[in-house]
Amino acid sequence: MPEMEWTPFHRVYYRLLEAFAAGRVRRMMVSVPPQHGKSRGASVLLPAYLLGRDPELRIAVASYSFALAGRLGQEVQRLMSDERYRKIFPAAVLKGSGPRSAGERTARRTAQEFDCVGAAGGLKAVGRTGSLTGCRVDVLIADDLYKDALEAHSPLVRERVWEWYQAVARTRLHDGSRELVVCTRWHEDDLIGRLKRTERVVELRAWDQLVGLPPDVWVSVSFEALKASPPTELDPRAVGEPLWPGRHSAAWLAQRRAADPAMFEALFQGNPVAREGLLYEGFSTYVALPAALRHRANYTDTADTGDDRLCSICYAAGVDGLFYVTDVVYSPEPMEETEVAVAAMLVRNGATVAHVESNNGGRGFGRAVERRLREGGNRLCVVRLFHQGGNKEARILTHAPTVERLVRFPADWRVRWPEFAADVCGFRRVFRANAHDDGPDALTGIVETELEPRGGRIRLGGFSRR
Repeated sequence: MPEMEWTPFHRVYYRLLEAFAAGRVRRMMVSVPPQHGKSRGASVLLPAYLLGRDPELRIAVASYSFALAGRLGQEVQRLMSDERYRKIFPAAVLKGSGPRSAGERTARRTAQEFDCVGAAGGLKAVGRTGSLTGCRVDVLIADDLYKDALEAHSPLVRERVWEWYQAVARTRLHDGSRELVVCTRWHEDDLIGRLKRTERVVELRAWDQLVGLPPDVWVSVSFEALKASPPTELDPRAVGEPLWPGRHSAAWLAQRRAADPAMFEALFQGNPVAREGLLYEGFSTYVALPAALRHRANYTDTADTGDDRLCSICYAAGVDGLFYVTDVVYSPEPMEETEVAVAAMLVRNGATVAHVESNNGGRGFGRAVERRLREGGNRLCVVRLFHQGGNKEARILTHAPTVERLVRFPADWRVRWPEFAADVCGFRRVFRANAHDDGPDALTGIVETELEPRGGRIRLGGFSRR
């Protein structure tokens, strides 16, 4: 296809699709802004390429409507019927596009479905309510399962999409199947959003992350129309640079952002949470800790209810007045498991004091962590237990500007602690809109503890002191 425009973005996008085609990635989700060639690559060129490599593959391409899925299927057929394609992939033959053979009699070829002549493979295109009964699916490609914002913002439609994906599409898969989800983001609870909450997902920042990747882990890549996140190996653009400047300039994108910031964040930035409603505007990062540090410490907020997460943060307090996060345990697991992880983290980070909220079982948790430290021979870390009596919402809202100004995260913190980062960066000012407040609560506790030292019970070496 000599007419292809190979921007840096397209080279990365097709390299990702190549890794998927070669089986180095088994499960991948890609968020791409509108009109950047997403469907052409994932739903037309990729299926044709896969069948050219292996005509035995059974591929399903799903979209929001039966008609659109059919058009994508027809484009695949047109490509595979081209003489140039047949010269490259002579084994992938469609009914009526090559020399007549006995296999043509049983091969199917309609707008929505076709077989490769003389092979078991082929493609079926379905809408999101379509049936796949009786079909083995080796490769599932889900391309934009929501038509527009009206559908994506409908809880009923989102639930139907999820049910179809789980009850129809995934039931046709097997151990060796591959899944690709490509979409323009509309809502935080769309298919990608729900998969990120329910399954293991790795945010891809560097190509070496693909080495030794477990088959059940999703690889997630999000391309911003205007670069806003730190540069990575996959996307080294400077902040503010457009993804496809020849098609969508920075000035044009700025106009779209000004017209509807919330929609722009979702559609073009892959971030379906309007920044105008977020508590934190953004955090500064660091590459290396400063040479001059006052101390290394920890703040732990134990889970209040069964839905909460334990959030334990190790940090280094610099003489510059900033607090550098060095490690995080963010987990919904029971205390029997998290106390082991927190104790190991305290030792690993050289913390000299651990501030543990004693509310709702926190006292027992703190004592268990202290016991594990002593059993491991560590007597350098002081476990400080205290009761947190302040109103959580008021504390977090009041200290939010101070947290943003004084807390620094490692440059790769979104990769190292993706769930923690998502809950902190997506935290909204309207508290009832948040699923979890444990991350912001612990960050607030750090600045409160460091700037407003409180009295508390210190347990060290088997005795207590004030």
